[in-house]
Amino acid sequence: MNYGLTIGQAAAFADVTVKTVRHYHRLGLVDEPERDVSGYRRYGSSEMLRLVQVRTLAGAGVPLAEIGTLLDADPERFAAALKDVERRLTERIEELIARRTVLHRLTAGDRLLLPERACAALDRLGELGFGAEYVAVRQEALILARALVPEVFDSFLAQIERQLDDPEYVELMKRCRHAESWDPDDPRLDELASALSAKLLANRELLAMPAEFRSRPDAATRYGLINHHREDQAPAAARLNELLEANLRSAGVDVPHQ
Repeated sequence: MNYGLTIGQAAAFADVTVKTVRHYHRLGLVDEPERDVSGYRRYGSSEMLRLVQVRTLAGAGVPLAEIGTLLDADPERFAAALKDVERRLTERIEELIARRTVLHRLTAGDRLLLPERACAALDRLGELGFGAEYVAVRQEALILARALVPEVFDSFLAQIERQLDDPEYVELMKRCRHAESWDPDDPRLDELASALSAKLLANRELLAMPAEFRSRPDAATRYGLINHHREDQAPAAARLNELLEANLRSAGVDVPHQ
């Protein structure tokens, strides 16, 4: 009586597909049995043992390219190799956990693109009475700053944090927000720009641009994309920013020209 199994039976017994068995054959992981007198390949206990071993190791995360060497190794090398596989699996698990954390944070939308410190500053804006639309624009500016001028981002964030701790500056920010509805030629914009520049120059050290940024051939372009973000939607804000930059340049601050 022939107790050998057909490839379909062997695959079913090992809980894999026929395609997988053939793939193992091509890789040399499982020897292809000889054909019997009827012309069929029959899988015996030796082939089944090897097939189960390969399937088990592959299911445990061992790369197929390493399984053959692993199964042919002596017990000591086998144990060492398994330790290495375990280490790599642990690293992979940690990576997957980190990705899952990122997915959970997606509920915060674009805040995923910012560090916790920046998100805390945005939360402060809301607590200080700034509306959701204003906070959203500031959030976009922070995202741009982090991506386009990473060497400036920490100092930029430190400046924002210091400003939010200054009630006088917060009041100026609220006036700027209100001024967005003014006519671009409103003379009050000159007064507001002067007040803002005076406040900023009181902490002049925070306005210095790192040499690494100033040496960029496209520094002005990068600066403009951030500092003039959404100005096309608020002509008065664009005018106020223009006046403020002119005042700072007059005081010797190196503000990139567009």
